Amino acid sequence: MGSITAYDSAAGKRYRVRYRKPDHSQTDKRGFRTKREAELFLASVELKKATGEYIDPAAARETVGKLGTAWLASRSHLKPSSNYVYESAWRLHVKPKWGGLRVGTIRHSDVQSWVSELSSGGATGKPKSATIVRRCHDILAGILDTAVRDHLIPSNPARGVKLPRKLGREHVYLSHQKVAALIKASGDHAPEVATLAYTGLRWGELSALRVRDRDRARHRLNVVENAVYVNGRIVVGSPKTHERRSVPYPQFLDAALDEACADKNPDELIFDDGRGGYQRTPTMTVNSWWDRALADADLSPMTIHDLRHTAASLAISAGANVKAVQRMLGHASAAMTLDTYSDLFDDDLDAVATQLDHAADPSVGKMWATGDARAKKKAH
Repeated sequence: MGSITAYDSAAGKRYRVRYRKPDHSQTDKRGFRTKREAELFLASVELKKATGEYIDPAAARETVGKLGTAWLASRSHLKPSSNYVYESAWRLHVKPKWGGLRVGTIRHSDVQSWVSELSSGGATGKPKSATIVRRCHDILAGILDTAVRDHLIPSNPARGVKLPRKLGREHVYLSHQKVAALIKASGDHAPEVATLAYTGLRWGELSALRVRDRDRARHRLNVVENAVYVNGRIVVGSPKTHERRSVPYPQFLDAALDEACADKNPDELIFDDGRGGYQRTPTMTVNSWWDRALADADLSPMTIHDLRHTAASLAISAGANVKAVQRMLGHASAAMTLDTYSDLFDDDLDAVATQLDHAADPSVGKMWATGDARAKKKAH
């Protein structure tokens, strides 16, 4: 146990509590007006030490900047593209605001004000998107979560703040006829467009495909790599979910794929940049071949990723079940597929009632028909 001693101060008699921290080093806290206050404080310290909830007051002096650097380094398991957006948000928005502050001084209301300022634009007048605001909050909250686990602060003041609602962009679904028009307008890039529209591959997955990844006999494309443009360079790694997968493609794509694979060895890229290297995403440049193809096909502006949504739509309309679509797209779960494309399954809701109507025993309907007849007879 610690000890309590009285001492004289300019303001009168005060009490000092001296105790040992869990690491056995000695410290004290002074300024208690009554001995009772000092006793209650000492009792709370001993209880927290016994339950493992003790927070060293000195620990709360760690700055967000120091902890943030370590937190970012601990996220090396993320893919380079994800790491880049988090590092960028930290450098531009989180560190300038919180980097020099001690974690023990941050209040919940401070975090809420910051989130609101980012959303509205504050003094800059340039509001940030809900995606950026939520990402910035994730970084700060993640750093403070670590501080809580390391017993630097008792609770996380960033948790429980109100965040802007992230509104998903409406999906674009092209019909077979519109896909055909777009393929025709894409010229030399027609094979890429056709493959994206009928397999649901991400652009990075398509651009990383090698000749050896195509199984012509089974009409499958084996997705084993992903080539993503990150901060001025192409970074090649595993697919987005870190899971390899086998994606089916319709037989009519054989001719386009045969042409793309012609005279190439197994290690070469199927869809290269003309010099054997990886292609950059066409939507990264103004007036790209993609923009011109959309205009020539008389289609509204859309991203090349929208062809992934089109592939999902065409597969579902062809009768594919949600599990098959999940595996084709490489989603982590069927629930994710349903959440993403719930609008494509609306017709299934109508079909439920129709199928139940056909499957039910005819006598079920007759019971109510009989009831109606009795009610009418009673009314007369």
